[in-house]
Amino acid sequence: MKALRNYLNKVKPNFEEGGKLHAFRSIFDGFETFLYVPNETAKEGSVNIHDAIDSKRIMSMVVIALMPAMLFGMYNVGYQNYLAAGTLGDASFWEIFFYGFLVVLPKILVSYIVGLGIEFAWAQWKGEEIQEGYLVSGIIIPLIIPVGCPLWMLALACAFSVIFCKEIFGGTGMNIFNPAIAARMFLFFAYPSKMTGDQIWVAQESIFGLGNTLPDGFTAATPLGLIAQRINPDVCYCDMFWGFIPGSIGETSTFAILIGAAILLWTGIASWRTMLSVVVGGSLMAYIFQATGQTITWWHHLILGGFAFGAVFMATDPVTSSRTTTGQYIYGFIVGAMAIIIRVMNAGYPEGMMLAIFFGNMIAPTIDHFVVEHNVSKRLARKK
Repeated sequence: MKALRNYLNKVKPNFEEGGKLHAFRSIFDGFETFLYVPNETAKEGSVNIHDAIDSKRIMSMVVIALMPAMLFGMYNVGYQNYLAAGTLGDASFWEIFFYGFLVVLPKILVSYIVGLGIEFAWAQWKGEEIQEGYLVSGIIIPLIIPVGCPLWMLALACAFSVIFCKEIFGGTGMNIFNPAIAARMFLFFAYPSKMTGDQIWVAQESIFGLGNTLPDGFTAATPLGLIAQRINPDVCYCDMFWGFIPGSIGETSTFAILIGAAILLWTGIASWRTMLSVVVGGSLMAYIFQATGQTITWWHHLILGGFAFGAVFMATDPVTSSRTTTGQYIYGFIVGAMAIIIRVMNAGYPEGMMLAIFFGNMIAPTIDHFVVEHNVSKRLARKK
């Protein structure tokens, strides 16, 4: 590491004012601050908030928390392919995993190349530092889409989310909507046939001799898709929890998501209030629907689809969610309840979590406004 630090110090003058590579200063600064915490101190005469961890380190920790869901998602992609072909018993763990790895890796690469490429170009154009928010969005976006989503569609969604839901608002920390949610919503409304249905949840092509080429017209419905058709999914509850079911790449395993939740809560990065209130809101609404004759028990909603993933990694986004303590309870409850309402009452959109979070992002500033106004009113009343 010392050799790398010495090399960066040696080439750094080339990227500073007057250097021959000054035009690429933002790119160099982005890589340097990602590798090392900046050692610059605040100038005198200005007000600053000091912390032992910067935003790049926070984003890196979120990426680490996403690793269990991503790695299991890779395995499950291979598992579903071999299961559909009837060759699951003949394949080893590593054959299944590496097939899923080869299917998922291009999606992650496209997401980062397109998203970071736009962010780098935008920073160079404006002469600003490269912002780090896409470190998380770049890995979340591939995890919340079906494995059958074409790469060119994914590239369009990434470009849309970075340009129209982030940069035009001022970049990281200024966006109203979560960029990953925006990418998912863009794909759903622009290309609904590639985001819903029964033909997009299982990888269907062999890669480098791994996996199986499935017959044309092969279909595999998700449990939520069956529930939307008023059909009880013939799936073991354990498989629902562990994640051995068709679904978006990173959303199937509640267990892997809970590992990520533990990391985020232990490090203090995510709000436990938001997570808890999402679960409470979703549980209460699901119980109400169950009491009125739903085909599944209320807790099944918590382990199916993107509910757990959304509650842990997306509803807790500190930029687009409520920031006040009371607001986090209200915001989370609304998101959880609305997710179940959309699932149950709209058969054309069986996965309601993403749309619920999108709506929650929209009203989060209003929630915080009324919470703050209420607190101000209470303090003024105490003075009288």
